[in-house]
Amino acid sequence: MTTTAIRKKLVKYVQGADEKKIKAIYAMVEDEINTAENDFDKDLLAELKRRSKSFSNGSAKTYSWSQTKKAALSKVKSKTK
Repeated sequence: MTTTAIRKKLVKYVQGADEKKIKAIYAMVEDEINTAENDFDKDLLAELKRRSKSFSNGSAKTYSWSQTKKAALSKVKSKTK
């Protein structure tokens, strides 16, 4: 069974499960959920701060809209050939 199929079955099950079962399932995965959320938030915040600092001090490589559009169109054209 694919991961997508498993996710769909789990979602369907959870949507119809009674309160006691929902609380039991949550208790089993609560620590992992909280850890994953905290790690993501810390990593995301650190990356945003790094990018903001590099933009503010002028060390970030930036592109104009016309440069970005030209590069994107070039990639699209090369993929369709």
